[in-house]
Amino acid sequence: MKQSTAILLVAATYIGTVIGAGFATGKEIVTFFSNFGALGTIGIIVSCYLLTYFGTKIMLISAQIEAYSYKEFNEYLFGKAWGKLINIMIFIIVMSVTSVMLSGAGAVFHEQIGVPYFVGILTTILLVYLVVMKGLKGLFAINSYIVPLIILFGFFIFISIFDEDPAQLLTPFLSISIPEHPFWAISPFTYASFNVITAMVVLVPLGKEMKDEKVLRWGGFIGGLGLLILLLLSHFSLLVNPATFPFEIPMAEIVKQFGSLIHVMFLLIIFSEIFNTVTANVYGISRQIKMSFGVKYNHAVIGILLIIFLISQQYGYGQLLSILYPLFGYIGLIYLVVLVWKRIPSN
Repeated sequence: MKQSTAILLVAATYIGTVIGAGFATGKEIVTFFSNFGALGTIGIIVSCYLLTYFGTKIMLISAQIEAYSYKEFNEYLFGKAWGKLINIMIFIIVMSVTSVMLSGAGAVFHEQIGVPYFVGILTTILLVYLVVMKGLKGLFAINSYIVPLIILFGFFIFISIFDEDPAQLLTPFLSISIPEHPFWAISPFTYASFNVITAMVVLVPLGKEMKDEKVLRWGGFIGGLGLLILLLLSHFSLLVNPATFPFEIPMAEIVKQFGSLIHVMFLLIIFSEIFNTVTANVYGISRQIKMSFGVKYNHAVIGILLIIFLISQQYGYGQLLSILYPLFGYIGLIYLVVLVWKRIPSN
C-alpha cells in the first residue's frame, strides 16, 4: 500500500469513527456547540485540536506497544489493576454510545421515512455484522466511500444555504452573549474526551496494524482537519436555523427546504454515518472481548450486537444522546489528563 493511500485511509477511518448518529443528525452539534451561538465556534476549534492531538497520540503509542485492543493500551497507561477498571468503564461507555447509534438509525427510519423503528435497527444490525466479519479491511472499504460523500454533502448544504445571502454567516456573531450555564466553556473538552474514548476502540488496532509513524501522524492531522471542516459546516448551517434545535434530527429539517430528492439523499448520508460508527465500535469491542475471554471472533460480534439491540429498545435516541454524551464527556476528562502525561515509548 502506498504511503499516501495509507494516510488517507487512516484519516477517513478516524473521521468515520467519530461522526455518527449525533454528528450526522446535528443533535450532537446542537447539544455541545450550536446552543451557545458564536461561542460554539470557538468550542469547535478547541475540540478539534484536542481530537487531533489525542487521536494521533493513541495511534502512535499503540504502534509502539503493539496493542491488539484497548485492553492492552489501558493497561499500559494505568497499570494492570487500574487498567481493568478503566476497560470496564470504556466498555460500558462504548456499548451505550453504540446503542445511541442504533437508536439514531431507528429514528431516521421512523421519523423521516415512516418505517417502523424496529425495522431500522434490525437492518442496521444485519449490515454491521456483514462488514465487521471482514475485519479492518471492511472498515477501510466503507470509510473510503462514505467519508468523501459526507464531506461533499456537507459542502453542498452549506453552499446552498449561504449562496444567495452570504451575509447570513455574520448574523450569529452580531449579538454574542455569555450563557449563564458554564457548560459552554467546558463543552469543547467534554466533547473531545467523549469522542477520544469512543474512537479509541478503533484507533488502537489501527495504530498496531499501520505502524508507520509518518502515516499515523499525517493521518491523524488530516482526520482532525476533516472533522473541523465538517463540524463548522454543520454548525453554521444550524446557527441560521435555530428553530430546528428541538428536533431529533435538526439537519433533516434544514434539508427539507431543498426538495424531496435532496432530503432522501441526506437520509442515506445520515444512515451511512450511523452505520459507519456502529461498525467501528462493534469491531473494536469484539476484538477486546475475544482477547479478554478467548471466545471466537464471530461469537463476540453476535453477542455485542445482541446487547446493543436490547439497550436501544429501552430508550429513545434524543433522550440517550442528551444525557449520556455530556456525562461520558465529564468522565473522560480524567482519561485525557493521564494521556497527556504519558509519553510515547521510543523504538
